[in-house]
Amino acid sequence: QVQLVESGGGLVQAGGSLRLSCAASGSIVSINTMGWYRQAPGKQRELVASITSGGSTNYADSVKGRFTLSRDNAKNTVYLQMNSLKAEDTAVYYCKAVVTVVTSTRQYWGQGTQVTVSS
Repeated sequence: QVQLVESGGGLVQAGGSLRLSCAASGSIVSINTMGWYRQAPGKQRELVASITSGGSTNYADSVKGRFTLSRDNAKNTVYLQMNSLKAEDTAVYYCKAVVTVVTSTRQYWGQGTQVTVSS
């Protein structure tokens, strides 16, 4: 099957930066969209940013100008550079990928990584 392994979360002061990585592995034929979602306590999971295989990106309004999503197709990996972090960015961040394996296409989720921004 397919596994998504996330890394890079942690504790940072407001105004600081973090870089999240998400690497996909397994019986992958191709990967379409990859992206990051986040879920804060008591809130619904929301899209942070996504990127297609061709490199087109989409960002939540709340992170535009502060976060940058990039992708290395050769490594099946996406990177979320988060700058000028705010307390409201505190959440568990989840990686999602739409992956084609031999028999089907479906979405996969990572286990989540905690990002905590102290004010």
